[in-house]
Amino acid sequence: MATIDTNRSFSDVSVGSGFTGMIASLLGTVQAWNDARITRKSLSRLSVRELDDIGLCRGDIDMIANRGVRN
Repeated sequence: MATIDTNRSFSDVSVGSGFTGMIASLLGTVQAWNDARITRKSLSRLSVRELDDIGLCRGDIDMIANRGVRN
C-alpha cells in the first residue's frame, strides 16, 4: 500500500495581521478540512480486516481524520 504525505505548513510564510492574515487563516482552515475529508473517505473505503491490519477500527476514523483540523 502506498502512502502520501500531505502535511502543509504556513510556517514559511510571514503572516501579518489584517487582511493577509485572515486570508492565510481561511486557506489553512479549508486545506485542513479538505485533508480530513480525503482521509475520512480513504479510510472508510477500507474493509474491517484492512483497518484491523493497521490497528484501527471504524470508530477511529473520525478521530484520525480530524487530527490536523483547527478548532
